[in-house]
Amino acid sequence: MNELDLDTPAQSGQQAEGQVDANAPLAELLRPKTLSEVVGQDALLGPQGRLRRMLDGGDLASIIFWGPPGTGKTTIARLLAAEAGMEFEPISAVFDGVADLRKVFDRAGKRRDAGQRTLLFVDEVHRFNKAQQDGLLPRVEDGTVTLIGATTENPSFALNGALLSRAQVMLVERLSGEALEELLRRVETHLGLPLPLDDEARAALKAMADGDGRYLLNMASSLTGLPSGERLDPAGLAAIVAGRAPAFDRAGDQHYNLMSALHKTLRGSDADAALYWLARMFAGGEDPHYILRRLTRFASEDIGLAEPEALPRALAAWQAYERLGSPEGELAVATLVIYLATAPKSNAAYVAMKAANRAAAATGSLMPPAHILNAPTGLMKNLGYGKGYEYDHDAPDGFSAQNGFPDGMDRQRFYQPVERGYEREIGKRLAYWDRLRAQKAGADGGGDGA
Repeated sequence: MNELDLDTPAQSGQQAEGQVDANAPLAELLRPKTLSEVVGQDALLGPQGRLRRMLDGGDLASIIFWGPPGTGKTTIARLLAAEAGMEFEPISAVFDGVADLRKVFDRAGKRRDAGQRTLLFVDEVHRFNKAQQDGLLPRVEDGTVTLIGATTENPSFALNGALLSRAQVMLVERLSGEALEELLRRVETHLGLPLPLDDEARAALKAMADGDGRYLLNMASSLTGLPSGERLDPAGLAAIVAGRAPAFDRAGDQHYNLMSALHKTLRGSDADAALYWLARMFAGGEDPHYILRRLTRFASEDIGLAEPEALPRALAAWQAYERLGSPEGELAVATLVIYLATAPKSNAAYVAMKAANRAAAATGSLMPPAHILNAPTGLMKNLGYGKGYEYDHDAPDGFSAQNGFPDGMDRQRFYQPVERGYEREIGKRLAYWDRLRAQKAGADGGGDGA
């Protein structure tokens, strides 16, 4: 193993807990030893973090960690077990099966009888089939194990409802620029000298990582053998990184690293770099369907309504590839990459949806206001459903300004369009409706339009 293993269970033959071979790779030497050393996850591990409160309360429940690669899911699980005084049992849903689980459960049962608890960590838990996931439930329910699962996939779709109902889902965030910088400082402290990068190359290194700590440390490790006194600019850094990591493993780190590189260069509107990473993925045998899935997500998340044609074009390229196959269909993918890279960017819809999700979680089950409810029965009419509803098309300006939020909930603005692309026009339209809403609220003495 030649890099900081943030998301992979311990391999057989690893030294005893707390012992690290002095000749181990640099990144392995920098593995966090305590939860306080984990960077970038204050929402979980800070003084008011969910995990910190759980540990301080002495009740570590079953958890599903959901987050991208290289964010520390496995490391956190291992350190949680240590701090909670539990035995750590890691398995991989990719490599281990029912027989391995039975052995873990047997050991955990004996520990339980002796008064010791076991933390079962399942990496890539979404790769377990339904029967395997169901097989975890009895041992979780009877307290034989406390389950910590890790997944890069949306648990709502990847995991059984029965398993989700017995575990708390916790989001493990991509590492921020500050967190990535802290990792680089730790590398330099360990080495006793700065990395051979100028300021622009250092920023480029963090940008290339795109929140992936494992990838950052892998790249930093490749810089430690350079001649003394050499200082790289961004071009020199790109040459070193590209030259040191040409391999591609569809089931390993390069699968995620190159996709991360493609995604970030698209976000950075660098069409040429994006084409390079796309070519690397094709050359390595990456599944074009996976690439197209991620590109379609990019069209929604990073472009959104700044260019409304982005999503239809992504779907069209996907359909073109389905009909043409490789290699002819790869040109449709390349064309899409160029289009996405050169399109105006906005994550306003993504941010708005996250804000709306937080509001929905905070407000519970508030009913819609009665005037916007249908009343197909006499009883519902008697209850006031639909009473006072104003049909917007009947208004001279096509805008009734009636309140659409639940009664008792203040109006909120989730969607903030950027001043780029088509969202500039959307912003003007929203401002126009805000003026009408204010005017009609004043005319009504502060009624539904408020």
